[in-house]
Amino acid sequence: MTASPTFLALDRQRPASRAAVRTLQAVTLLGLLVAGIGPLFWMIKGAVSTPTQLTSKPLALWPDNPRFGNFSSAYTDLGVGRSLLNTALIVGGCWFVQLFVSTTAGFALSVLRPKFGNVVYGAILATMFVPYSVNMVSLFLTVIDVPILHLDLGDTYWAIWLPAGTNAFTVLLAKQFFDALPRELFDAARVDGASTRQLLTRIVLPMSRPVLAVISLLSVMHAWKDFVWPLVALTDPAKQPISVTFSQLANQAPQDQLIAAMVMAVAPPVLVFVVCQKYIVAGLGFTGVKG
Repeated sequence: MTASPTFLALDRQRPASRAAVRTLQAVTLLGLLVAGIGPLFWMIKGAVSTPTQLTSKPLALWPDNPRFGNFSSAYTDLGVGRSLLNTALIVGGCWFVQLFVSTTAGFALSVLRPKFGNVVYGAILATMFVPYSVNMVSLFLTVIDVPILHLDLGDTYWAIWLPAGTNAFTVLLAKQFFDALPRELFDAARVDGASTRQLLTRIVLPMSRPVLAVISLLSVMHAWKDFVWPLVALTDPAKQPISVTFSQLANQAPQDQLIAAMVMAVAPPVLVFVVCQKYIVAGLGFTGVKG
């Protein structure tokens, strides 16, 4: 026998039930805070500790004499400043290329709907089943000798920027979002004489801020943490991003300065998420992407 909705509603109104629910919510929230903020706090604590404190008191909540100068030392002595600038250049180019390709491709497939659009869309989705590592050899051969143009893009940022546009998942996100927009707006704009460019820039993009934020976040996060492809494509240490620099500093840099450099490397993507979280949550809910 199942309880009636009225009985369940009355049961939730009891003081004991309300206290149990609030306690469970508080414990869950506290657990999420510890799981999310705990590692960040522990990393900041390690960044302002001395190497001796890291080994003698690893479980201390905060060092006795915090050394905030580790950040400036990591920035100058370890060359983290240059690596962060290289990373910012790589991320900026990847973000622009991926956002441009995803929005224009999604707009063409969803709004313009060319004759062979379904075939093209299927071909784009098929690339999602090919592992990234499998494409690396062919991608490298393409980069060092671009077909038709015969250009060598090796050891340049173009070798990182251009492949960022070949992300089928963000094209899928953009198309799904554009499919949900009311087509009456497009028809009315065409009747008023709007061109294809005006349809994209004045109607579609202003209404697509949530999915643009999601695509931007995915692009920034992937470009910021990417390690293998920048290591292969960029052989000049002066051009390599922070992810590659860390692999070279891991065995030679002081531990406290290395952790300080990690904090500086983690801060920008965290700030991007904090600023854009409203649009990101809205975009993920609208496109039906979970997790």
